[in-house]
Amino acid sequence: MDSETIGNEIVDEVNMVDLENETIQGVNELRRIEDDVLPKSKKAKTSSADCWKVFTKLGADKDGNPLAKCNGCSKILKGGDRNYGTTSLNRHMKKCPKIKYADVGQVMMDLQGRLKNLTIDKKVSRSMCATAIIAHDLPYKFVEFQKIRDWMKYLNPDFSPISRNTAKVDVDEIFKTEKEALKKELANIHSRISLTSDMWTACTSEGYICLTAHYVDSNWNLKSKILNFWHMPPPHTGYEMSKKILDFLSDWGIEKKIFSLTLDNASANDVMQAHLKRQLVLQNWLLSEGEFFHVRCSAHVLNLIVQEGLKVIGDALEKIRESVKYVKGSEGRMKKFKECIELIGGIETSAGLSYDVSTRWNSTYLMLQSALKYRRVFASLSFHDDNYKVFPSEEDWKRGDKICTFLLPFYETTNLISGTSYPTSNLYFLQIWKIQCVLMASIKDEDTLIRDMAERMMIKFEKYLSDYSVVLALGAVLDPRIKLTSLEYMYEKVDPLTSTIKTNEIKQKLYTLFEMYRRLHTSSSTTSQTPSSITRGESSSHALTKSLFNGKITNWLKVIYAHNQLHNRKNLWKDIKNCATGAQEPWIVIRDFNNVLKVEDRIGGNNVQEVECADLEHMMEEIGLFEQETTGNHFTWSNGQTNGMIYSIIDQAICNRE
Repeated sequence: MDSETIGNEIVDEVNMVDLENETIQGVNELRRIEDDVLPKSKKAKTSSADCWKVFTKLGADKDGNPLAKCNGCSKILKGGDRNYGTTSLNRHMKKCPKIKYADVGQVMMDLQGRLKNLTIDKKVSRSMCATAIIAHDLPYKFVEFQKIRDWMKYLNPDFSPISRNTAKVDVDEIFKTEKEALKKELANIHSRISLTSDMWTACTSEGYICLTAHYVDSNWNLKSKILNFWHMPPPHTGYEMSKKILDFLSDWGIEKKIFSLTLDNASANDVMQAHLKRQLVLQNWLLSEGEFFHVRCSAHVLNLIVQEGLKVIGDALEKIRESVKYVKGSEGRMKKFKECIELIGGIETSAGLSYDVSTRWNSTYLMLQSALKYRRVFASLSFHDDNYKVFPSEEDWKRGDKICTFLLPFYETTNLISGTSYPTSNLYFLQIWKIQCVLMASIKDEDTLIRDMAERMMIKFEKYLSDYSVVLALGAVLDPRIKLTSLEYMYEKVDPLTSTIKTNEIKQKLYTLFEMYRRLHTSSSTTSQTPSSITRGESSSHALTKSLFNGKITNWLKVIYAHNQLHNRKNLWKDIKNCATGAQEPWIVIRDFNNVLKVEDRIGGNNVQEVECADLEHMMEEIGLFEQETTGNHFTWSNGQTNGMIYSIIDQAICNRE
């Protein structure tokens, strides 16, 4: 090929490149003209670049340069079209102070289409982790489990793991915060605080002492809070335990607010409460010189009583106990037992067999209760299993049935007084009285075994519960379903000779305690309660108080327990009229008038005569008192009889404001 030919080919290639450049420029110019001239009827293509999650297009400036606004710092940048691209926008997104994360995947849109930053606060994250450790009883090293860390790293690549020591510090911080909040709550409540305490030994033989506070908060909700669960090194003497509890009370700042301390019957606890009581009485921090301070745990005393009775029946229930152990001893035996259930049919199987555990008295009752349901199945098993040699006789089953019936009241009472979600102080007296009645009746039982059990249990009962707890009896008096009249009836059933003396003692203690609370409230409250009169006469027992604020009377309160005879109540109506004379402030009468207001306020018994209501109704109309609406049971009193039931409304609140 000669030089002339080569030169012509080079010229042709150069001309071709120039032509291609001109063609590209022409296409771009045509696209620009189409964008400016042609109508935009078609939907624009959505931008998919990550930067558009944090930038908003603003269109072009006067020179035709595309503009975009940062949604974080509001800065306007050039870029976003085919010519400028998104490099400048991505560069800004990485260094913008208003965007916390360079990873745009951590920015999301909320339901309203606005940007929402998934910023993870490390303090909040650690606090939530510590809360989970507390709530689920996890070990501190939970945060160091590798698979847990891998999981958290997957959820958040920026996750920074913490050590077990850091987790412990976070848990301690939560404890300190919650403790201060509880301290503040205990300082602000107006009621007294009742305590329970117990010693516990761990499997490592280390001793721990627990102190729990029970109180009613400002919203009248019953609260129970564990104040301390503390390692208690030896010696575990009563003196050392009292020092530890006194330290706890001082730390919480409630040593002046204590009402009672409930303990089990360990000898060290008796020494501990006596020493602690002396310390608190010395500072004048207990009511009535600590008369109501020590309360024995009713559930624990009941356990001691029943355990004493169970010592008698060890051999009587041996075959039933061994039968349960035999069936539950292997999977094969359980399979045969189930086959016998299906063969017999008609047996409720929702509750299975239960073991008898020597350390829990109620397990004996539960074992009997469950086994008695399957007595026919055990009989069938003896025919289908040659290895079953200990099946009970019909006499054994009858004896077990009788023992189960005997233990039922003790089981029900234990469950009732062990409740934690409702008050139990008002239940104590009635339940202990029922137990005493059961024991008194069982001592006369024809069955020698039941009689022997009852006699041994009665000895324990006389040791611990013959003198019913006075402070818990007061709880029964304040229950409108029981009151003093029911207490007198129950005392009379047990011992008619001393019933009146015991009832009067309870009544006197109630008046004394009320007067102490009144004086304390008068001396400590900014809004003081000043007594106008406290009277116990033939017509009634009643107290009138006035509330003062900065020396000015704000309201009156009158509490009445009226006589149960109609003619003796006439002076009461006069007393109330005299109190109302010249009183312009709001005042309320909380009363047990022993008097119905309307004919329909009593059902059963003698018909209500108009004369019974006339004096009360006339007094209310004359001084302008109105019956207040109440919640709960419509009738507030009954005679408690199975035959000839009488219901009436004799407890009400009346006020001079509607």
